[in-house]
Amino acid sequence: MSAAAPGTSKAAHSDVAPKRKKGPGALATAYLVIYNVVMTAGWLVIAVGLVRAYLARGSYHGLYYSIEKPLKFFQTGAILEVMSRVFLTWAVTHSVREVQSEDSVLLFVTAWTVTEIIRYSFYTFSLLNHLPFLIKWARYTFFFVLYPMGVTGELLTIYAALPYVQKTGLYSVTLPNKYNFSFDYYTFLILIMISYIPLFPQLYFHMIRQRKKVLGHVEDYSKVE
Repeated sequence: MSAAAPGTSKAAHSDVAPKRKKGPGALATAYLVIYNVVMTAGWLVIAVGLVRAYLARGSYHGLYYSIEKPLKFFQTGAILEVMSRVFLTWAVTHSVREVQSEDSVLLFVTAWTVTEIIRYSFYTFSLLNHLPFLIKWARYTFFFVLYPMGVTGELLTIYAALPYVQKTGLYSVTLPNKYNFSFDYYTFLILIMISYIPLFPQLYFHMIRQRKKVLGHVEDYSKVE
């Protein structure tokens, strides 16, 4: 058997060696850190606004009005991430003012606020390579309560909007018209509610699997100790 030429084995080894995955560049990292810090601060502003309004009024009724502007601004700022929330913020809660005093609005706003503070903090510290375990744990644990809480608030808010949408014909297009096109916003909202049935379990159990993947070894270790 002929001997391998000098350097051949090294070259072959370097070819099969796994390539290191490159992270975002310095400029991209800086942008993402700033974006996540701003979004974290924004949702903290909403959280503080909710608490201050509750302490001032002594009641949770009508708290939506105290955080309406920052909620619209920061939720719209994440439009590409969470289209469904932007839809609920503008096309339902903003458009049907009668639902803004519903308790269900407070449900989803509280769930969103806590979720986003944790989420953007998680992204920020991950980008800086200094992720505290508490934030990591909260990211993959609080959803057990916050996700069902948010979904319940969203569904109840859409349901509360249905009578007003049906009565006023909000965003609906009826025939005849020059475009020969019709659209029933009332029916569309009902279809949106129905879509939660297959989507919610999928996303919820996906998060449970992610939690097991990320925190499973930590919990197993604590059980052994």
